Amino acid sequence: MSISTWDEIRTAYHVARMGTVSGAADALGVHHATVIRHIDALEARLGVKLFQRHARGYTATEAGLDLLQVAQATDDQFTQLVGRIRGRGDEVSGELVVTSLTSVSPRLTPVLARFQALYPDLIVRYITGDTVLRLEYGEAHVAVRAGRAPDNPDNVVQPFVPQEIALYASEEYIARKGRPERIDDLGEHDFVTLDSSESRAPFARWLREKVPSDRFVFRGTDNRVLRDAVIAGVGIGFVSTWDAERYPGLVRLFEPLDDWAAPLWLVTHVDLHRTTKVQTFLKFLKAEAKTW
Repeated sequence: MSISTWDEIRTAYHVARMGTVSGAADALGVHHATVIRHIDALEARLGVKLFQRHARGYTATEAGLDLLQVAQATDDQFTQLVGRIRGRGDEVSGELVVTSLTSVSPRLTPVLARFQALYPDLIVRYITGDTVLRLEYGEAHVAVRAGRAPDNPDNVVQPFVPQEIALYASEEYIARKGRPERIDDLGEHDFVTLDSSESRAPFARWLREKVPSDRFVFRGTDNRVLRDAVIAGVGIGFVSTWDAERYPGLVRLFEPLDDWAAPLWLVTHVDLHRTTKVQTFLKFLKAEAKTW
């Protein structure tokens, strides 16, 4: 396969994935005319239509879907190779990609900043959110994950620290609605909670069991939104103790219970675990965590 053919196939893959020429052009960093030229050339080379054109964009034909499967597998393998190559070597340089839930950022971001200061040739990428990056494809070097221990046999999983979660209310809310003195008093108060009733977070399950659903007056899809709602006085809600330290107007209502905590795990892929960069960072992170 020539380089030009692979460029055309890669372009077709992104068109099928994004559904539009403009989306594919943005993903590839090329002009939209280049995308159209690649698609036309590939269809002419193969003698089949790969896409149906319509006002909303491009929809893959049956032949296009076949091409998409092969191109996606090839692209994934190439991404995996790049990630592994970047993780090799004896120097702490290049990129270090770390991923975690956003709620870990108050502790992890300062650690990453200090680590980067020690190794100025290093570029840190810290990716937060609920999306689970695929370590086997080189999407991250180190993941800090919460909940049950990950069970992918290709990953090295180490216990880290528990993430403490507690119930908080703002001073304004307490002045307006009073402060619950006992857990049994919670049913008389307003709450903020995650929008999904299927959340597996320990604190979310506990709250659904203890509080009537009509007391959940504010729901959100992101823990940062719930924290902001608690700060705004909308109701009582769970906030990580690490996050709450930054907001003096928040009042912890009860000492954290074990039922609320989420254990954290350090996860690395077996192919990158022993690299100098990953090992140096893990050693630094574990030492820093002893002061948390």
